[in-house]
Amino acid sequence: MKLYNSMTNRIEEFKPIHENEVNMYVCGPTVYNYIHIGNARPIIVFDTLRRLFEVSGYKVKYVSNYTDVDDKIINRAIEEGTTEEVITEKYIAAYEEVRDRLNTEKLDATPRVTRTMKEMIDFIGELLEKGYAYQVDGDVYFRVGKVNNYGQLSGQKIEDLEVGARIEENSKKENPLDFALWKVTDKGIKWETPWGEGRPGWHTECVVMINKEFGSHQIDIHGGGMDLKFPHHENEIAQSEALYGTPIANYWIHNGMINIDGIKMSKSLGNVIWAKDMIDAIGANVMRWMMLSTQYRSNLNITDEVIQAAKAELGKVETALKQAEVALQRHDVEMKEEPYNKELFDAFVEACSEDLNTPNGFKVIFDTVKALNQSMRQREVDYVTVLSNYNALKKMLWVFGILVDPITLSAEDKELFNGWEAARKEKDFAKADEFRSKLLEKGLL
Repeated sequence: MKLYNSMTNRIEEFKPIHENEVNMYVCGPTVYNYIHIGNARPIIVFDTLRRLFEVSGYKVKYVSNYTDVDDKIINRAIEEGTTEEVITEKYIAAYEEVRDRLNTEKLDATPRVTRTMKEMIDFIGELLEKGYAYQVDGDVYFRVGKVNNYGQLSGQKIEDLEVGARIEENSKKENPLDFALWKVTDKGIKWETPWGEGRPGWHTECVVMINKEFGSHQIDIHGGGMDLKFPHHENEIAQSEALYGTPIANYWIHNGMINIDGIKMSKSLGNVIWAKDMIDAIGANVMRWMMLSTQYRSNLNITDEVIQAAKAELGKVETALKQAEVALQRHDVEMKEEPYNKELFDAFVEACSEDLNTPNGFKVIFDTVKALNQSMRQREVDYVTVLSNYNALKKMLWVFGILVDPITLSAEDKELFNGWEAARKEKDFAKADEFRSKLLEKGLL
């Protein structure tokens, strides 16, 4: 397995901390609204990466959080005259519904900020004790200048950042780059601390939840969207380096952004598409196919043409699967998961293992569709070979999270096929058309 490490800006061979195990954390949503398709991309990308690790023999622990306290959540609760908890429960449920509909594997843990508060307060207290943080009127800030290698992930120099920093009205900070670890607030949900009532800063939350969920200051993979690289992930690293001398993760994996018809998706432009609406419109399988049609690090431009191409490509695969299922069941072949074409499946895994190169994986999928079709067109069909190619194709689709419900033929269905075949042999085309129409109505052709 090779992955592009955003920390080193190169593709590296993946070497886990513990043999055959992968600990992976991906930044989750701030739950104040429904998620858009940009938020859905990392769901699909990292679920696919997890599945690829699993078929490669790794045991994966995959954790993703919920940010359930934030100014946006507080403001939404005030607008709707309700509590933050009501808001967050609503949108956590909506998020989990999207994950379920996208055929994702169950996460191993979904920590929440509000349930990790003691650990966060203790963490901030340690930063204060060691001089990496300071408090002003109850607010607590992190001293960016005290970390020697700040900017190592994003490739930015602290001197350049200071020169370009916007002059803020808030003059409490020692340095304009210093970021909030704790914010005093007089509205919304808040917690008592030695330095004042308030809530934690966003950049602190993931560091603490990683430490709590994995029981370690260093994990294999930390993932998220490219937009989180700076300042969020950079600030996570700064805090971890300050207390533990580690950048949290050995591999930083970032997925690209989404454009709509060549334009960046933005609320101000009114071109935001909710994930739930896209699933309703095109289905989970087409959505995953489309999202994986572009290599994860590249920006994905969604157009009507891209959607139609995904539908057409997936349709070819579904047709091949359907034809194989019909042929196998008509000949009373047991539909079991073995054998499978190991040569083709290994080629698929090898292609995808080059930095999750899903477009190359699709090439092998189409090679397998071709092999499956050819195996059914032989004068003397070897149904073991058909089953082997069919199973390999199903395993590849599973890695991509594309789940196609199989056809199960009834005794009546088999009789229709036999009648159709007999009528064609007898050149009774009118009778053959009757059988064919019935099979089409049942979706079996």
